[in-house]
Amino acid sequence: MKTTIKTLSVVLFTMFLAIGAISCSKNTDPADVDVFLGTYKGSISYVTLNPAENISASDGEIIVTKIGATYSFHFNKNIPDLNNVEFSKKDANTLVSIGTGMNGAITITKSKLTMLVIKDGKTWTANCTR
Repeated sequence: MKTTIKTLSVVLFTMFLAIGAISCSKNTDPADVDVFLGTYKGSISYVTLNPAENISASDGEIIVTKIGATYSFHFNKNIPDLNNVEFSKKDANTLVSIGTGMNGAITITKSKLTMLVIKDGKTWTANCTR
């Protein structure tokens, strides 16, 4: 039983690494895959009604994950994440956010991420590259 669990663990770990290596390639377009993991770097900001909570950084980083049809955006600099965002394909290489609950837009390609999102009185912006 122990060897079966060890073998299964090794197989699953190997599959996870293979998916991660494919997903992390800078040439991978998020529109073309069901599982995506990419890091975009550049200017990010977060603005609320409370000026003490506002954050702005020119050296920001956003980790974008996609599983199935929804994306999540994980910010550094203590900016809250945006989760479960749906997209529509604008052209062969560009995705534009859709859905309810937020105003603005997120545009993502394999090399660029731009964002202006207003949700619940808070504003997220980004101008990043990969």
